[in-house]
Amino acid sequence: MKKFKRYLVTSALPYANGPVHIGHLAGVYIPSDIYTRYLRLRGEDVISVCGSDEHGVPITIKARQEGVTPQDIVDKYHNIIKKAFEGLGMSFDIYSRTSSPVHHRTASDFFRTLYDKGVFTEQTTMQYYDEEAGQFLADRYIMGTCPHCQNDRAYGDQCEKCGSSLAATDLINPRSTITGSVPVMRETRHWYLPLDRYEEFLRKWILEGHKEWKVNVYGQCKSWLDLGLQPRAVSRDLDWGIPVPVEGAEGKVLYVWFDAPIGYISATKELTPDWEKYWKSEDTKMVHFIGKDNIVFHCIVFPSMLKAHGGYILPENVPANEFLNLEGDKISTSRNWAVWLHEYLEEFPGKQDVLRYVLCANAPETKDNDFTWKDFQARNNNELVAVLGNFVNRALVLTDKYFGGAVPAAGALTDYDRDTLGELPALKKSLEENIENYRFREALKDAMGIARLGNKYLADTEPWKVVKSDPERVATILNVALQITANLAIAVEPFMPFTAAKILDMLAVEKLGWEKLGTADILPAGHRIGKAELLFEKIEDSVIERQLQKLADTKRANQEREASKKVTEQKESVSFDDFQRMDIRVSTILAAEKVAKTKKLLKLTVDTGIDRREIVSGIAEYYTPEELVGRQVLVLVNLEPRELKGILSRGMILMGEDALGKLVLLSPSAAVNSGATVG
Repeated sequence: MKKFKRYLVTSALPYANGPVHIGHLAGVYIPSDIYTRYLRLRGEDVISVCGSDEHGVPITIKARQEGVTPQDIVDKYHNIIKKAFEGLGMSFDIYSRTSSPVHHRTASDFFRTLYDKGVFTEQTTMQYYDEEAGQFLADRYIMGTCPHCQNDRAYGDQCEKCGSSLAATDLINPRSTITGSVPVMRETRHWYLPLDRYEEFLRKWILEGHKEWKVNVYGQCKSWLDLGLQPRAVSRDLDWGIPVPVEGAEGKVLYVWFDAPIGYISATKELTPDWEKYWKSEDTKMVHFIGKDNIVFHCIVFPSMLKAHGGYILPENVPANEFLNLEGDKISTSRNWAVWLHEYLEEFPGKQDVLRYVLCANAPETKDNDFTWKDFQARNNNELVAVLGNFVNRALVLTDKYFGGAVPAAGALTDYDRDTLGELPALKKSLEENIENYRFREALKDAMGIARLGNKYLADTEPWKVVKSDPERVATILNVALQITANLAIAVEPFMPFTAAKILDMLAVEKLGWEKLGTADILPAGHRIGKAELLFEKIEDSVIERQLQKLADTKRANQEREASKKVTEQKESVSFDDFQRMDIRVSTILAAEKVAKTKKLLKLTVDTGIDRREIVSGIAEYYTPEELVGRQVLVLVNLEPRELKGILSRGMILMGEDALGKLVLLSPSAAVNSGATVG
């Protein structure tokens, strides 16, 4: 395996039209930070770059919705995201933004280089245009009926109800989301990156040269290549973004997928004048941390751009994760179904590492995983408190109690002492192999394995009992326990940096390098440790219930909002004579019972004022028979009789639908005589 002199770690640029949530953290940012911190501990030359992705249609839509400028939107969310990352302990060397002057120059120069080399092709195509607004419409500015599921609020690129990918021309009855008018088709000219020309290069580079990539990444790349690549537009008709830097391109900007990955380059330029050694030296290992929805851009598109430009290195690995769900449901920013990082930091002060730990332990590395608040609580209480925190606390408290806070000198080691300490190098080796192969969940198990090792050692040696008969033996036991504690401070630092810093502070030592991990002589005899403090505290049921209630409130609000949209179109007009033929009467329910062998049907006996009759109604899901007796309802009494389950149903109970989609009885607001007509 090639040895590299330096490392460049990039993390997918979060889109600045909303905050960061736990799905982003588990998929991209926590793995990226673990890897970067590990390399730093090893003394490697490594830089980690990230920043806000601030161009594209969703930004302009958000601005229009809030009645502000796109710059207002990106300023707001860039600051929220940056502050939240800092609060979580993300150790980016720079967190930049694609609205910066350096990025605008870098992206423009990159485009111009490819343009001057004749890389792009030009195509004139037909695109929807809003005559009232006087502008071409990007996919997200067009809404219509989905041809697959008939959802009348599908966008020009995707139906969010059924998940189908769409082209704007697929929509039935398209309309502009800007003015509501019906758009027309007009010609527009754009520049395209001919990805098909790079298929052979990509096949050799990925399919032959990077078989070690994660299965999901390699497989998706192979699928794209096997289907055959097509030219991809690199410009758009939009007034927010980086202007296309050629003559005759007024009103056109660089497509966000083209300019965003160049943000890694511009951020590095901002960070250091030596940026080229990280981007143009074969001695640099570049690793992209992304979610699976970005695989095509980082493995197919961006490498093709770099290859076309020339002079740049390509990523050595792109360890993309799958998606994280929340309480069994897909995380969705539009539905507010998420745990937002900035809110978590406010509601769980001092518990940054708990979130980092849980999201790593449950990371969607090979398949989609589910975050639940109950699991969050269990991992905190049963693992962080009961294992890691318990061991460190016992080792330090016993040292203070028996030896006045000074590290006791070790006497003769027993076989068990040597065997225990002998496990540290093995755990270190496994930890290194797992991190270097992007298996962070397994690496975290190795780090926690040191805490479990220490707990077992203290439980087996029982210094609190032995001290009465053999205090010298206890000195050795606690020396070993403290050496394990020091090892633990090193091992957990990539995963839980705040916890590592607390352990080092309690041990009264400076930050320890990776070379110390696996050794048994980190703390010299006589070294005076600091005061023991609890690393973690139990999370009570009431705390978790508040979070679950918060999600329940969100789900209810979403249901009510969706229900409010479900207003069916007006039916064809009827004459007044047709309406007068309908005989609707106030009726009283006299008896109700379930219809045998059905789940939805009830047999109702009603007094219509004209007669007593039976009506079969499908409301058993919403009402029990006991609730119905005595209720006054509206009945269409002259509906043609119909036999249902052997019962002749003579009439129809009139129902409505509430905000949650539940059928409800329509009743008079005050008691009236049965048989009163409605009309």
